[in-house]
Amino acid sequence: MPTAQNGTTENKVLSLIGRPIPRVDGPLKVSGTATYTSDHNFPGMLYAVPVPSTIAKGSIATLDTSAAEKMPGVRAVFHRDNIGRFFRVPPNADFSIVIDEHRPPLEDDIIRYYGQYVAVAIAESLEQAQAAADAVRVTYHEETPDVRTKLVAQDEPKVDSQRGDPVAAFNSAPVKIDQTYVTPAETHNPIELHATVAVWDGTAFTLYESTQAVKNQQLAMSAMLGVPTENVRVISRFLGSGFGGKLWPWTHCLLAAAASRNLNRPVKLVVSRKMMFQAVGHRPLTQQRIRLGATTNGELVSIQHDSLNHSSILDDYDEGCSEATPHLYHCPHLRATNGVMHLNVGTPTSMRGPGAVPGLFALESAMDELAVELKIDPVELRLRNDTQIDESLNLPFTSRHLKECLTVGAEKFGWHQRTPAVGSMKKDGLILGWGMAAATWIANRLDCEATIDLKADGSVRVACGTQDIGTGTYTMLAQIVGESLGIDPDKIEVVLGDTALPTGPLSGGSMVTASLVPAVLEAAKTAIQKVQFAATTATPFSGQSADDLAFSNGRIHRKDQAPANGVPYEQVLQTANINSVSGTGRSQGDFTDLLGLSKPKLSSHSFGAQFVEVSWQPEIARLRVSRVVTAIDAGRIINPRTGRNQIEGAVVMGVGMALFEHTIYDDQNRGAPINSNLADYVVSTNADAPEIDVIFLDYPDTHLNALGARGIGEIGLAGVAPAIASAVYHATGVRVRELPIRIEDLIA
Repeated sequence: MPTAQNGTTENKVLSLIGRPIPRVDGPLKVSGTATYTSDHNFPGMLYAVPVPSTIAKGSIATLDTSAAEKMPGVRAVFHRDNIGRFFRVPPNADFSIVIDEHRPPLEDDIIRYYGQYVAVAIAESLEQAQAAADAVRVTYHEETPDVRTKLVAQDEPKVDSQRGDPVAAFNSAPVKIDQTYVTPAETHNPIELHATVAVWDGTAFTLYESTQAVKNQQLAMSAMLGVPTENVRVISRFLGSGFGGKLWPWTHCLLAAAASRNLNRPVKLVVSRKMMFQAVGHRPLTQQRIRLGATTNGELVSIQHDSLNHSSILDDYDEGCSEATPHLYHCPHLRATNGVMHLNVGTPTSMRGPGAVPGLFALESAMDELAVELKIDPVELRLRNDTQIDESLNLPFTSRHLKECLTVGAEKFGWHQRTPAVGSMKKDGLILGWGMAAATWIANRLDCEATIDLKADGSVRVACGTQDIGTGTYTMLAQIVGESLGIDPDKIEVVLGDTALPTGPLSGGSMVTASLVPAVLEAAKTAIQKVQFAATTATPFSGQSADDLAFSNGRIHRKDQAPANGVPYEQVLQTANINSVSGTGRSQGDFTDLLGLSKPKLSSHSFGAQFVEVSWQPEIARLRVSRVVTAIDAGRIINPRTGRNQIEGAVVMGVGMALFEHTIYDDQNRGAPINSNLADYVVSTNADAPEIDVIFLDYPDTHLNALGARGIGEIGLAGVAPAIASAVYHATGVRVRELPIRIEDLIA
């Protein structure tokens, strides 16, 4: 135990916030005992395998299940005529229920994308179910699908933000940039496949789901299955990542639930890797035109950001690429629009940093082009256009330290050594390219409820119906509770991932941490008050007023005495013959602000700066991201170890976005995503990971919660791809405006 300077022993449970403690769920995961969705097994369980369409546009002509139904172990083959009725989620302007693919499975015979489910086979074993699914014979009235990659606005684009007269300001600006940038469709590809294990007991469903939002899953499944909400329980204890793809329900969830109800047996459905490219969402293709107008000294006078993204035939998925544009820089004249083009693809969905991440590729690439045109250092250009006002809302920021991200990151990276000429920096026979980009992401919170139980055996239980998607929520909660109670995290049990628990937030938008803090602190306060009241009935505090007592370091003591003179809280409960006391805390989110349904009082965002080094070996056309320094302003960091892990993972994902990832829909193959496997869809591996240095500025943002903590899941990815593209230009002289960057682009 560490010793303080005064010679006394320092309490090891103090100052847990900001301490890099190991993950409390780590032992379960490394020992293989953490139970993920597909690990659940029940007596009499059946296996389900969907039958996906093999065309992207047309209709079902015939569907023959007769051979499949006669195969060994097959219990049913469900299709539109025999599975029963599904309902649609009712319209809800407050987004109380969210679902991206609104059409329920098997609703009609129209095929709108490749891989759309047309039936589902149920059998005693996975192998039997797969064989039966393969034996289902489907013929189609096939039409030519539209899976083009050149987008054209189909309707009048929606104006996301506007101020001043950007057209006139652009036309009169002495320096102009007018370019189009493209990001491809990307597939999430978490290692854990989407899965549902459905158990029907004759009245209610228990659904084990790979979901990032157990409460939303419960509400959506209740609505679509046509049963009361209280008759649907959703459980997700551990998630093998999701990156946004598991935020909302997909059609396989309903197929598993309906099969369980129809057969009155548990049913497990695990989506295959190939199906992950078809029917569970993706980041859409975006096409963005950026027009920047500036003075000769680099001051922005006009920004026009017009973006298009593809969506499915029936759903209007808006990527919102201009999410960051209106508030990132000072600019008096701005207009940002977004349009949607409907194609024969599955419905897109949120993918880590939706909107801002592809949007920043365009905006920050254009800023780099402006810096080159003006012969101004890219860091200096951004510093000249910094602002302390969110000009889209005309509101001050709760906390904005972009300037420090830029300057501290530049110093750590050694940016002052950069020479601006293309190909001018060399080391060990390689050409080096240095690039950078600014980053930003929303900072907000959602409604949350949590309960803390203080038990007579000295343990603590904290429960919340949120979920840990691999980001460290179990650990973060243990630290917050341990800090608020002065109790070692080893004594704290964290219970998550169940709609039977107090309602918690979805794990998306980097909002979980900010949402949990106020609810948990209130729950701790309430539990402490109950222990203090109980203490007035027990020795040694009998007859004293609860107002005269305090709770510190897990002990009850008189306010006029040191904690060491008190007694452990569990001793108080034991003496009072009380098994446990419970405190509940609730906090209200700012979701109406986030949706634009009300105007906030302040603008809340995280900020960052990405600095990237690439090495280029033209003799063998070898490009590598060798070094990244990322400086992050994301409020107070609860756990630097798990926080750094989040940023490092995001940076590696950014390398994949910039250099590798691209889902290819081929109209010569009936509109199929033809690289639907992890051999042909290339993602970053350990071999591609650069040296990464993460800097947290650690400025608490107490507008969101008392600890000043914000989420960091997305901010680490924002800005990485444009920084890489800028570094590639600096090394090679080739400006790549369409991701991913290919070797062919650099040697053409």
